[in-house]
Amino acid sequence: MENDEAPRRRDPRAVRLDHRQVRVLAHPLRTRLLGALRVMGPATATRLAELLDTNTGATSYHLRQLAEVGLVAEDPDRGTGRQRWWRAAHDVTNWEPTDFDDDPDARAAIEWIEGEQVRYLAEHAEQWFAVRHEWSPAWRDAFGMGDIFMTIPSTRLEALKAELWQILERYRNEADPTEPGAEQVQIYLAAFPLLAGKRLAGPPPSEEKR
Repeated sequence: MENDEAPRRRDPRAVRLDHRQVRVLAHPLRTRLLGALRVMGPATATRLAELLDTNTGATSYHLRQLAEVGLVAEDPDRGTGRQRWWRAAHDVTNWEPTDFDDDPDARAAIEWIEGEQVRYLAEHAEQWFAVRHEWSPAWRDAFGMGDIFMTIPSTRLEALKAELWQILERYRNEADPTEPGAEQVQIYLAAFPLLAGKRLAGPPPSEEKR
C-alpha cells in the first residue's frame, strides 16, 4: 500500500528558452546568478554578491533583468522589511540550437551560453584535479571522464541522448540524500562530431565472392 504521508518528489520545473530570455541570460554574471539560485536555493542580492565576489548593486540590477523575463522571481515569504529574497523560477533550462536560427542576435546569445558551459566544465575539472588527492580511492575511481566513438545518423544520436537522460533522471529521482556516503555530484552529457582530420577510418571493403 502506498504511504500517502511519505514525501513525494517534485518533478523539476523546466523552461524552454525563448528569444527574449536567451538574450538576457547571455551575460557572465546572470548565468552565475541563476546557477547559484538553482543550486543553493533562495538568497538575497547581498548574499549572492558575497558568493560571486561582486557588489550588491550589480547583483540587484541583474536579478531584476532575469526577473523581467521570468527566469527568477522574488520570494515574498522570506522577505523581511526592505530585504528582498530571490529564487530560481525553474530547475532546468532546455533549448535546441535551431530554435534561434531565425534570429541572429538570439543565435549569437545561445552560442555564447554553450561556450560558457564548456568553460565552466573546464574550470570544474581543474578545481577537482586540484583537490582529488583529498578524496577516498572509491570516489576517485567513481569520478572521471571517458569517451566513445561511433558512426550513427542524427536520429539515432537523438534517441541515444533521450535514453541516457531517462537513466540519469531515474537515478536522480531514486537518490536518497540521507544515504550514508552520499555526495552531491554533477554529471555532464556531451556529443560532438569528429571533424576533418580526426575522423574514424572507414570500414574495410568487403571481400568479393569468388
